[in-house]
Order: sequence, then C-alpha cells, then structure tokens
Amino acid sequence: MEITAKTAQELRLTAEEFELIKQKLGRTPNFTELCAFSGMWSEHCSYKNSIRWLKTLPRSGGRMLVEAGEENAGLMDIGNGFGVVFKIESHNHPSAIEPFQGAATGVGGIQRDIFTMGARPIASLNSLRFGNIKDKKTQRLLSGVVKGIGHYGNCFGVPTVGGEVYFEEGYHTNPLVNAMSVGIVQAGKTVSATAEGIGNPVFFVGSATGKDGIGGASFASANITAESTEELPAVQVGDPFQEKKLLEACLEVIETGAVVGMQDMGAAGIICSTAEMSAKGKSGMHIDLDKVPTRQKNMKAWELLLSESQERMLIVVEKGKEAAVLKVFEKWDLPCSEIGHVTGDGLLKFYMHGELEAEIPAYELVLGGGAPQYTREYAAPDYLDNIAAFSQDSIEDIADTAALKAVAEQVIQIPNIASKKWITVQYDSTVGAANASTNAPSDAAIVLAKGTGKALAVTTDCNSRYVYANPHKGAMIAVAEAARNIVCSGGEPIGVTNCLNFGNPYNPGVYYQFVQAVNGMGEACRKFNTPVTGGNVSFYNQNPEGAVYPTPTIGMVGILDDFGTRTTLDYKETGDVILLIGEQQNDIASSEYLHKIKGVEFSPAPHFELDEEFAVQKFVTSIIKEQLIKSAHDISEGGLIVTLIEKGFHRGLGFDVAADAGIRLDAYWLGEAQSRVVVTATKEQAEAIKHKGASNHIPVTVLGTVTSGGVTVNGEGWGAISEWKDKYDNAIGNLLKASAGEIIEMGADMEPMELN
Repeated sequence: MEITAKTAQELRLTAEEFELIKQKLGRTPNFTELCAFSGMWSEHCSYKNSIRWLKTLPRSGGRMLVEAGEENAGLMDIGNGFGVVFKIESHNHPSAIEPFQGAATGVGGIQRDIFTMGARPIASLNSLRFGNIKDKKTQRLLSGVVKGIGHYGNCFGVPTVGGEVYFEEGYHTNPLVNAMSVGIVQAGKTVSATAEGIGNPVFFVGSATGKDGIGGASFASANITAESTEELPAVQVGDPFQEKKLLEACLEVIETGAVVGMQDMGAAGIICSTAEMSAKGKSGMHIDLDKVPTRQKNMKAWELLLSESQERMLIVVEKGKEAAVLKVFEKWDLPCSEIGHVTGDGLLKFYMHGELEAEIPAYELVLGGGAPQYTREYAAPDYLDNIAAFSQDSIEDIADTAALKAVAEQVIQIPNIASKKWITVQYDSTVGAANASTNAPSDAAIVLAKGTGKALAVTTDCNSRYVYANPHKGAMIAVAEAARNIVCSGGEPIGVTNCLNFGNPYNPGVYYQFVQAVNGMGEACRKFNTPVTGGNVSFYNQNPEGAVYPTPTIGMVGILDDFGTRTTLDYKETGDVILLIGEQQNDIASSEYLHKIKGVEFSPAPHFELDEEFAVQKFVTSIIKEQLIKSAHDISEGGLIVTLIEKGFHRGLGFDVAADAGIRLDAYWLGEAQSRVVVTATKEQAEAIKHKGASNHIPVTVLGTVTSGGVTVNGEGWGAISEWKDKYDNAIGNLLKASAGEIIEMGADMEPMELN
C-alpha cells in the first residue's frame, strides 16, 4: 500500500510528524514502521506535549537511587540495605469504555512496573474520579471499575491499602482511574530496563499475544468520543492469576543471575519494550516476530508490535544461561520463547518468517531520543474571571449552632466526604498481613516492609476543585496534603510519584492549567524535599462540555524508621484534650459546603501558604517524636467539624467543643483552609504543646474534650457519635440503593479501610 500523510493522520500522526519520520529514516516508512512510530510518538509514550515541563520538577536528591524516568518506577533508599519502588499511572480511557477490564488491567500494569525492577509489590492504592453518583452511567462505571480493581488486586494477592474517590459532574463521560503500587527490593537485586551485550538472547515471557489492546497507546492519546466504543480492541484483557505466576517467575529468574535487563510490555507492547531497552543500552535488536507466542492465528507484524496483551515481559539474558531461564518459566507453566538477540548497530530489525518487516533506529522512537517535543500555547482560561469575582460576603452565614447541625448532617453525607466502605470492602486490604492500618486508622496507610525493620506510610491525594480554582496553588496543596497525611501518621515524607490528568493539550486554557500545576507541584516538592521519582501524564480527558477538572494526583511514600512513632487519627480516652494546630481562617472558598450545599461553582482555592504549611508539619512531627499526642487527623474536605466527627468513629467516642467568636460560623466549622491538624492529648501533654507552640510561633487552640460518646457543639447536644457514624457510613450505599435498587449489603460489624 502507498504510505502518505493521510495514512499517518489515520494513525494519529500529524503531517509534520510524517515528514519528520521520512527525514529520520531517509525514506518513506512502510506501514509496519509507521505503526511503530504511531505508538511510540503517541502522547502516552513520548510525553511530547509535557516532557519539557516535567523536566522542571525536582528529579533527583533526597533518598533517590535513580533519577526520574531512568527506570520503570521510582526507587528510593529506606535503609538497612533495602529500597522502596513505587509508581502511579492512569488507565482512564480504557476504563471509560470497558470499566471492568480497563481498571483491572490498570492494576496489573502498575504491578508489573514494580516487579520488573526486581521488587516484590506489597501495597496498592488508587485515585478514582466519577461523575454524579445519582447518574446511571456513573453507577455503571463505578461498579465496573471497583469490581475490576477488586478482582485483579484480590486475585493477584497484593492488598489495596488506601486511596481516594471523588464524584464531580465534570467526570461523567471520562472517569479517572489512577493506580499506584509500592514494592520492596533488596540492594543489589534491582534489574534495569536495559539491553546490553551483543549476541545476548532476547526472551519473550508471559502470556501469549492476542489482538486485544492494539493501538492502546494511541487510543489513550485522543479525546473520548461517541465512536470510541468502536475501539474496544484498544482495551486490554487481564488475567491476574497469570500475572501472579509471572511475578514469582520473574523474581525467581533474577536469582539465577542470568538476567541482563527486563521490561514489561505495557503501552505500545513489543515495539515499546524493544525500543526503550535498546535505546537505553545504546544497542539494537534482531527480533523474529514469528517466534512470539500467540493466541490468535495469522497475526500481522504490525499487530504483534502494537498489541498490548497483558502479563508479558521482555528479558535480555546473558548468552550461555538460556537453559536456566527456560527452566524457571517451565516450572511456572508460562510461555518463554527466545525471539531474537541484541545487536550493536542501534537498529531494531523485525522479521516475519525470515523477511524483514521493519528497520528503525531505536533512538529515534523514544522519549529522550528522536521523539518530538512540543511546547503548546497557553493562556489563562476565561472561567478564572468568575473565580476572581467571587465574594464570600455574598453568601449568608449559618445562623446559629442549631442550623449548623442541620448543615453538618448534610455535609457528612456528601459522597466526596462520606465513608467509601461500599467500595473498599470489595478490595482485599489484609492479604500479606502487612497492612497495619486495618484496625488502627491513620491519615496515611501504614504498611510493614517485612524484613527491612521499617514501615512505610503511603497515600494518594488531590483535590481537583482546588486545582481548577487555582492550578498553581491547588497543585501545591495536593503535595502538601499528601505530606501532611504522612506526617500525621508519624512518618517522614520521602518521595512523590504523580499522575497528571488533564484535558486536550491543544486547548490553551487546559495547557495553562497543566503548566501552572507542574510549577506549583515542583515548588512544593522542593520545599518538602520529596523529589518526583516518575509517574504518568494523561491528556485528552474530555467530556462533550469540555475538559475534566485538572487533576494532578500525588502518590507519596513516607518512612517510619521507628514504628513507635506511628500515630492514628482516632480519639483514645474520655477526658483527653482536643487541640487545633494551625490558624483558623475566615474562609469558605472551594469548600464542599460552598460547592455542594450552597451551589457555588466558582470560588478561589482555600487559604494556603507554603511556609506556613511547612512550619505546621514540622511542629506536628516534633510533638509526635516527643510523644506529646495520642492522635492526629488533618483538616481537609468538610472542614473542622468533619475532622472532629471522623475522629470519633473508630472507638465510638464523642466530643464537647466550642468555637471562639471572631469569624463566620460556616468558615470556622466548614471552611477548608489548609495547614491545620486536630490532635488529642492528656491535660499535661496539652500544656506542653501550648508552650511549645508559643515558642515556635505555631497557633495552638484548645477546642474541648473527648466524651464517652455524646457530641456537643457550642453547648448544644448533637446526639451520639453512633448516629453520625450511621449517616456517614451509609450515605453512598443509600444513594445507590435509592437509584439503582441493588447494592452490596454491609454488616454492622464490618470495619472499613479508611480513605482520605
């Protein structure tokens, strides 16, 4: 067939990119070669519209053992001869079209990124965004995504220990499904995604290749449209039991000493793994595609190159040690086929039955090599004028404490705030017996890193409404909240992985959001000394009405060198003093109360100052280390009243608190100003905290005391904490039951996993 610019455009390459390909090859590519460029130069693989800004993030320093982007996932030192490997990635478009498999394969793919480096995954997290929960389509997507995550994770045998779930109108067509995995590896046992050693054999291992997922990378690099359902082959099909075998086989084959390099076949499949490994090793490969195990007959060369069938790895083996590799994969009953060898000419040569199908320089295909890089035009979107015009004075304050109670009852049942246990009980959070948060909730999940003498604090965070209101400040808040959750749990934040979910980068307003968010994220990461170890950019998240909220999800890992510093969020004993660390603000901007109860779409991001946040976190760390507090829970969605109520659920304890005059009633109790933490302490400890706060210029306010179960606010009885827990726990289930008629029934004795 004749290859023209139109052919390239049908493969989602521009006419300019087609000319660039011809220039790099010195000729017109054939169809197979053009398909290879289409996959590798897609936004999903090349980051062509984002990489220049990503390079401005802090990508080294701290405990990092490899710089961002060097390997499949981030690697940081946790001491005692061990490292933590972690990464977060999106699977948004596949989940929008086929939610079960889209979400399931997202979980599978992120696990492979961890164990391809030689690490054993020990924890999974996720960050999910859906439309209006009352909408039937949202309910279908929610049900499918949750079942997909639960199915794959539960069968694979890694606990889902935390995450977040939000419901906003803007995600109704294009949900966001971000999956994170965390693993542990011993020093000296890491494996690099590198092809080296001329003549070393290249092995394909894992599941046989089919036509599912063909063109998935390109599919993820375009808007969702009414015709997207016709692209179902771009949605992969996963098998968690096969992946479990692949995990054990890969970790075992590393022990043989035969492995030179290894990479999973994720986006863009074989072409991606062969190109990236070769480019990194400054080598090439000779690949016989007819030797690739297949589960469908007569697959063409371009189909084999672009298939994104799951549970597959590419391994470069030291020549002469092939038998050891074959023996391991035979033991685990997994396909293992020698499909080629490493060459020294930098070229990828793909053959079918002895005929050369494609010949491409590996360097020209990859990010950091010949893949194009763009900086798009950007300009502040018009809606920011509406945000700037907001006046808090236009909103009538809550009249009195009785009216406040009625509003608080509404607020704790908002789906973004209410318990997510309808979702989380579908996930296995206890497999492996390392999740220390199962019966001791904390702001971040605490996971024992067995054999290392350490524990990890892990979290995912982003309030996308804050980012929408102010992309720079909102992204800083996402980083700060993640760090705050780890600090409140007794950990030290050490590193970040991010999943940057935005709309179409060719829209100047969307690109403005992206640029400002990256700048804000970088500023905050430098402040907290949490370098960005890697992650994922997901553009083209669009609805018919426009882009989704800008959602730069932060996955953060912290370390507990001493498990004795672990701090939980719940009240401990009647009579303990409740204290607020940080300053109350007369601010209801971007709060759930303002948006969901008052119906205000446009308002600024809440109060946030980076230096103030850093000082508060440093103070909280110090009083934890000095054993001056019994619990800590940060203030986030829903404000102070929600924080106080949530602290009572685990042990059935209540509180008796009162507010100082001076600011609005709604702002005091429901505002979401940042840099605030509620702690409890004995009377003696409370006095020490107040004195220490004064010495460090940190505001410390006594709010009241812990009670045996009653809730009292400003002298008025608000009933028992158990009544509030019932509303909080059953809000989502009741909404789904009312509109769908069928939900998972919850037993009263079920203890949910906490989500932020």
